[in-house]
Amino acid sequence: MEITEKREGESNSSSKDLNNNDNINNDLTDSDGNNTSKEAEERRARDLKAGLHPLKHKFVFWYTRRTPGVRTQTAYEDNIKKIVDFSTVEGFWVCYCHLARPSTLPSPTDLHLFKEGIRPLWEDSANCNGGKWIIRFKKVVSGRFWEDLVLALVGDQLDYGDNVCGAVLSIRFNEDILSVWNRNASDHQAVMALRDSIKRHLKLPHSYVMEYKPHDASLRDNSSYRNTWLRG
Repeated sequence: MEITEKREGESNSSSKDLNNNDNINNDLTDSDGNNTSKEAEERRARDLKAGLHPLKHKFVFWYTRRTPGVRTQTAYEDNIKKIVDFSTVEGFWVCYCHLARPSTLPSPTDLHLFKEGIRPLWEDSANCNGGKWIIRFKKVVSGRFWEDLVLALVGDQLDYGDNVCGAVLSIRFNEDILSVWNRNASDHQAVMALRDSIKRHLKLPHSYVMEYKPHDASLRDNSSYRNTWLRG
């Protein structure tokens, strides 16, 4: 599903403009990849009955305000706060239009968008065998690239979409860092296809370098973005 892009200040009526709405994938799966979940079917039926446009996945926005100098995992988990969840195109735009813009967020802050049932933690069962692609941006452009990534993720536009867990925008002092998390770091084909899909959807200039880091490596060195393994 492709969600029509609506920049800040545009009419709310555009939230219902979809391409290929009649081809919404009915084969919804739960977070473990099992058969269609009854809960997802019931949610989709309710949304359709209400005249809404259901997404393939339900999503959750999370927010983390990091405490400078404190790097323990317990402190990090305590600081993760759920903001809002949504499962329809209309629900997404209501949520997104009320979120603070990245340029207004303090540093260090993380804004997370993950599929329902997946917490933005390395140790989560959906994340523990995976990793993330990392892109560093100047602060003046990070908001635009983040918005483009959010639209691609919510609209299920990224290749190997079922292998994608979520995305994070990390606000830092001198730069902002965007990362896309996937389930399986050992599936080289899926990892590289995701890289190419991100580049394509963000229209990423050739000057930008993408780096990949498995979550188990992050657990070992207690770092999200240092000592990356793969560059592309």
